[in-house]
Amino acid sequence: MSAYGSVTDRLARNSYVLDEAECHIEVNQEIARSTGTGKLLVRVCPAQVYGEAPDGTISVNYAACLECGTCLAVAAPGALTWHYPRGGFGIAYREG
Repeated sequence: MSAYGSVTDRLARNSYVLDEAECHIEVNQEIARSTGTGKLLVRVCPAQVYGEAPDGTISVNYAACLECGTCLAVAAPGALTWHYPRGGFGIAYREG
């Protein structure tokens, strides 16, 4: 562990404001399943935003999103619709 604390400890200092009226992440289930993107999202997301049901459906816990863009880097074209949350919502980093 570094002198700054663990990543988990540092992330716990951030604040999150959930936009219950608008989800900023949507998964196209058909494209995600056919391209393997769903499994990649589950595996690479550092915040564990994505989960996979036994039937292969990908769930999204957008409230946990760190807005890092990792999912955008691995998603097949059309598999993921992602935009930053509306102003005043999302994560507010308190430490760099």
